[in-house]
Amino acid sequence: MNSSAKIIRVSDIMKTDFSSINGSATVKEALILMKANKTSVLIVKKRHDYDDYGLVTCGDIARHVLAKDKAPDRVNVYEIMTCPVIQVNPEMDIRHCSRLFSNYNLVRAPVVDNGQVVGMVSPNSLVLEGMYKNL
Repeated sequence: MNSSAKIIRVSDIMKTDFSSINGSATVKEALILMKANKTSVLIVKKRHDYDDYGLVTCGDIARHVLAKDKAPDRVNVYEIMTCPVIQVNPEMDIRHCSRLFSNYNLVRAPVVDNGQVVGMVSPNSLVLEGMYKNL
């Protein structure tokens, strides 16, 4: 590890503008929300305090709805979402977060602080925002 490199935390580079949806919503509703917010991933809200957050991506929709020729207004988000998802702490060093993404082949991870999603992190933000700060 380069001892002169400043530690950059996930909180320094995470995106705080993210969209969320209830698992009981239809895929059609998810697509409308994705389009309106120009995003390809949604956080799926917890149903209760002991539940976990989920993610639904355009890839999930392509694999489980489009490829199987299902009607998006007849499939619920909870049927195709990934849950539970790997979450990261806002205080995590981005180098550790990058290893986590690499080890588990992640495309996005919610940043969770005190049980609440406070942001989203992606490999792009780790590289483009995180590494840029040390250049």
